[in-house]
Amino acid sequence: MTKRPIAYLAGIGSATPRRVVTNTDLEKTLDTSNEWIVERTGIRQRHFAEHDETLTSYSLVAAQQAIAQAGLSAGDIDGIIFATVTPDHRLPSTACGLQAALGVAGGWAFDLVAACPGFVYGMAVAEGMMEVGLGDTILVVGAEKLSSITDQTDRSTAILFGDGAGAAVLRRAGTDGRGILSTYLGADGTLAPLLHIPGGGSADPLSEELIRDKRHLIKMAGREVFKAAVLAMSRSTDEAISRAGLTSSDIDLLIPHQANLRIIEATAKHAGLPMEKVFVNLERYGNTSSASIPLALVDAVREGRLKPGMVVMLVSFGAGFAWGSVVLKW
Repeated sequence: MTKRPIAYLAGIGSATPRRVVTNTDLEKTLDTSNEWIVERTGIRQRHFAEHDETLTSYSLVAAQQAIAQAGLSAGDIDGIIFATVTPDHRLPSTACGLQAALGVAGGWAFDLVAACPGFVYGMAVAEGMMEVGLGDTILVVGAEKLSSITDQTDRSTAILFGDGAGAAVLRRAGTDGRGILSTYLGADGTLAPLLHIPGGGSADPLSEELIRDKRHLIKMAGREVFKAAVLAMSRSTDEAISRAGLTSSDIDLLIPHQANLRIIEATAKHAGLPMEKVFVNLERYGNTSSASIPLALVDAVREGRLKPGMVVMLVSFGAGFAWGSVVLKW
């Protein structure tokens, strides 16, 4: 196996739809309150896409930012990995749509479906493709339009999810030690019914009955998902740190999936990291699934929390159930 680091993040970018939906806004349509939502989740607002905003449109903004920050042009991209569970179309991939929007002809592009850890999965896949010679410059996008698959009358899910996009340009690492130090991926499909969309796929195609019963929208068993998330996130932090040959004291910043503040606190406690070493922007975006980690990366850099030379750990968990983690030197 090639000695790491193989790849590093040369540029990052993010974008969110225009519309901001606060907890106070949700009080008008749901039996809830701002205080109740904040106490149980840590979320204060989220972004919802308007009808004229597609997943491709705001992912394009994030991708262009990442490419520009890397000092490149769209034509330098060898391939695109687009992590999402809310593609613009069932066919073709949103990755191909983004490729066209960037004005790129050639290279490769595909969507990756791993829900919340999608961006982490995408980073691992990009690193592997570099290792076997399938590209030196790869664009990894994590983006969602979760408002399109959320039942806005269901308090248990409507308060949680938001829309957004994040992107990173991964390039072949140099000799300065910057880049991905370890990756860890896992899944347990037996737990899938705890967080899923029961209908709308080929096993249960769209129909009037399906839409009437809302089987095309997210269903979640909150308590069971919480328990599984804490266990998986804890295991992921342990594995990533061990595979990097480090200890928790070597981690300068933890950027966890932004789903629930209690899950984040439990993950940090297990890793032996004080909350001062944990980046949280959950209150501004809610759970944006595969966009969560890259949105947090961009904000951490903007706020001066993530600086060159720091060792950062990314960890995520989501539907599948799937989970994953990455340790990298920034």
